[in-house]
Amino acid sequence: MCEDNHGGLARRALFVTGAAAALTLGSVSFASAADGDQETRTVRGTLPPGSPDFVYVPVEVPAGVREIKIAYTYDRPSVPAGTTGNALDIGVFDDRGTELGGRGFRGWSGGARTEFFLRADDATPGYLPGPVREGTWHIALGPYTVAPQGLSYEITITLTYGEPGEAVEPAYPPERAKGRGRAWYRGDCHLHSWYSDGRRTPAEIGALARAAGLDFINSSEHNTHSAHAHWADVAGDDLLVMLGEEITTRNGHVVALGTDPGTFVDWRYRARDNRFGRFARQIRRAGGLVVPAHPHATCVGCNWKFGFGEADAVEVWNGPYTPDDEVTLADWDSMLVASVRGERGWIPAMGSSDAHRDPDPVGSPQTVVLADDLTRQAIQEGIRAGRSYIAESARVALSFRASGGRGEHAGIGERLTVGRDTPVTVRLEVTGAPRCTVRFVTDQGVLHTSAPLPVAGAGVVEWRTTPSYAAYVRAEVRHEAAAGPIPGPLAAFTNPIFLGR
Repeated sequence: MCEDNHGGLARRALFVTGAAAALTLGSVSFASAADGDQETRTVRGTLPPGSPDFVYVPVEVPAGVREIKIAYTYDRPSVPAGTTGNALDIGVFDDRGTELGGRGFRGWSGGARTEFFLRADDATPGYLPGPVREGTWHIALGPYTVAPQGLSYEITITLTYGEPGEAVEPAYPPERAKGRGRAWYRGDCHLHSWYSDGRRTPAEIGALARAAGLDFINSSEHNTHSAHAHWADVAGDDLLVMLGEEITTRNGHVVALGTDPGTFVDWRYRARDNRFGRFARQIRRAGGLVVPAHPHATCVGCNWKFGFGEADAVEVWNGPYTPDDEVTLADWDSMLVASVRGERGWIPAMGSSDAHRDPDPVGSPQTVVLADDLTRQAIQEGIRAGRSYIAESARVALSFRASGGRGEHAGIGERLTVGRDTPVTVRLEVTGAPRCTVRFVTDQGVLHTSAPLPVAGAGVVEWRTTPSYAAYVRAEVRHEAAAGPIPGPLAAFTNPIFLGR
């Protein structure tokens, strides 16, 4: 074993990328060895408060390596109340380099694991199997938060020499399942397995998705596409599995929904770097949708800072309904008003569970999409068009329509094309929402609130208006309020129906 002390970031080189900085430390070297031998190096250092977002440790890998294994630890000193402590993420890039775009990307586990390995035939979840080629690899450290005392770390790198194992050909899930033709399909597009910081296997998630009455799901691991090759056995005629990623930056998270198999999207930038548009376009080129996730979440780095100019949809409801979802709902409604003024096109809303582990329920909430079939393309088209509503579970079902006096009608995400003063009837049919209240929300705000639905949970609510009075109408189904004028949590809500020419 050989030790290499980086000290207080000695022997460093600073590389500036846009407005952000990445730090590269002194390299770690190995000598060649015989088959079956192992060599280990240990490096130590301390990162001060205000460290760059990413710190790279170069590792000179010789020829003949069968496996690389990396383990790390770091200190967690006590800090005053209200002060962030230490949190250090980790990943690795191979001999192809660390350039933005991720050509050399071989895996990321964030803070979910303390060690990982890679070889040709296998890798730790979160990492990509493949050859351990000769050249300069880079361990990527992400000091998520650093305590005032600094962050002291220790990294142990072990190389095992020998012939590489046989590479495994990845198998991906099909892009279609056995659908019902044009119908309403239920899905959960934000889920985590043990391929990032979740605790469930893909098989366990698939079983829970079926039990929740879902027709489709989307793989969305943090900053890695390593799970893509592990969903083929989970998919079936009754469950469409789409592939994606949750791109987890320091200025917010975005779900890449339904990308081509094997698509990796880089996350190493902030809003001030003006790089997000490049990667949003990459998601679309790979056949995916760009969906900002939990835009008003309160965790460090979770609040969305990139704006919504590149969004195909927005995750308005994330997991159990909380005050930050209520803020997101109000923010999204304000964007609808801006779209009525003609300032931009409207962005459809979505809801997903963001489930990680027990007891997180899969499919709560879920997005219910009107699609021509149960295929990746048809589901994406329905989401992009806003032909969808969000429900807390499969028990809740909605039918929402607007009609004019001469047989004109429109559904969720559509436009009822009638004159400004034409009487319009808005009708919502609800099942599975006992004692819930229905609210019709317009560009003026809430203009109609129903009496509570019966204990059986089914009911019909109608309201009459005109396009001059309401430029759009959307429906909210809410549980009883705990107290006072504050509305109760959502049981379901719809994308809008637009009124007028």
